[in-house]
Amino acid sequence: MLGEKKLWIDGEARPALAGETFETPNPTTGAPLASLARGQRDDVDAAVRSARRAFEGPWGKLDPNERARLLWKAGEGILARADELARVETLDTGKPLSNARLIDVPRTADTFFYFSGWATKLGGETIPVRGPFLNYSLREPLGVIGAIIPWNFPLLLAARKIAPALAAGNTVVLKPPEEASLTSLLLAEILTEVGLPKGVVNVVTGLGEEAGAALVEHSMVAKISFTGGTDTGRLIMRSAAGTLKKLSLELGGKSPNILFADADVKAAAQAAVLAGFYNQGELCTAGSRLLVERAIHDEVLEIVSRGAKALVTGDPLDAATQVGPLVSETHLGRVMAHVERGDAEGARRETGGRRDGAGYFVEPTVFSGVRESMAIAREEIFGPVVSVMAFDDLEDAVRLADATEFGLAAGVWTRDIGKAHALAGRLRAGTVWINTYNRFDAASPYGGVKQSGFGRENGRAVLDEVTQVKSVWVALG
Repeated sequence: MLGEKKLWIDGEARPALAGETFETPNPTTGAPLASLARGQRDDVDAAVRSARRAFEGPWGKLDPNERARLLWKAGEGILARADELARVETLDTGKPLSNARLIDVPRTADTFFYFSGWATKLGGETIPVRGPFLNYSLREPLGVIGAIIPWNFPLLLAARKIAPALAAGNTVVLKPPEEASLTSLLLAEILTEVGLPKGVVNVVTGLGEEAGAALVEHSMVAKISFTGGTDTGRLIMRSAAGTLKKLSLELGGKSPNILFADADVKAAAQAAVLAGFYNQGELCTAGSRLLVERAIHDEVLEIVSRGAKALVTGDPLDAATQVGPLVSETHLGRVMAHVERGDAEGARRETGGRRDGAGYFVEPTVFSGVRESMAIAREEIFGPVVSVMAFDDLEDAVRLADATEFGLAAGVWTRDIGKAHALAGRLRAGTVWINTYNRFDAASPYGGVKQSGFGRENGRAVLDEVTQVKSVWVALG
């Protein structure tokens, strides 16, 4: 048990005003891991007002070069506590420690390093207009940004929200997931330690329908940046309409991973295992729909099924573990319901699909004979379940790939570079990987289309999401 954790408001840890708490479990055992403050509307109001004071005061008046220096120091502070952050992330989410240590923590630091460079480079432009006037634009911060993140990559996704917002001069109130809030609190502590003024980043733990809803509805919040489920995204849109605040929504996915017969079949099939089961399949871009050209279908199915069986499932703190537990008992129930529905609808379970161990473990699962009408082919499962589907030609592949309401990501495996580029243009997805999968970088824009949301994170593109443009006219005669 890691003890009681408080809210982080105005540069210090404090209990919820109502004094309420709730427990978060260890996914590996189901036993309580920590007690979290149950922030509610009054706590959110205190956090937002603190952020607004910082925006109008020390942070808003800070020279961009100093903002850049502090963001760089934040990256260094994260690396200095890498082992602690990785271990806490593993305990809280169930992801393998090796993943947290090698991916989540370094890329969190990289995000701060990258956006530190943008703090001094956000400018406007001069615009030629009719008449004796000078017209120029200013790019300005929005103010207080509300950030709401999910539980699959809480540390990294917190950084994706916070770093660009701060680089542009905004302040942030972060609502972390109730299932996995611990590294968000650690991150806020690190940011304060490296010198961020109090109130620049506040963290309110709590339930989505309480703290999350209050943040979305707050009149002093200029924008909500949300990553999570599509249904919740729709609720946020309706709620945010009352204050007409800006929104960016990174929502669900049902990503197609398309293997053509002219690809390096063995390499592509082996990569498909990682694409589908990395992070227990708790990944918005997971290659959960494996579309395989019919001529190589059986070969690929055999390689993928064998690879799924070979994955080591177990204690995420064990260095040998490749697949840890799902994040919660509730989510475990959802995933198992999808597996059972796949069986009921006539898909063939090639491997996996059973609970494994005392915690929230599910064996990596491969279904074949999947039809596009089946729920496991249409609905986001967010767990270690891959549906294998056959296609006949390029047009059939495109049709199957787009036979979903989602449009977050897609993969294409082929040696024909012309075909690869043509597909990249045709597939309705925010990201397309060619002969690779699940590659990300702080410099590359990321987001979805269709029911996978709108707006972008990372890269230059996200800076348009966290700033506004002002036009200035000056009479010259």
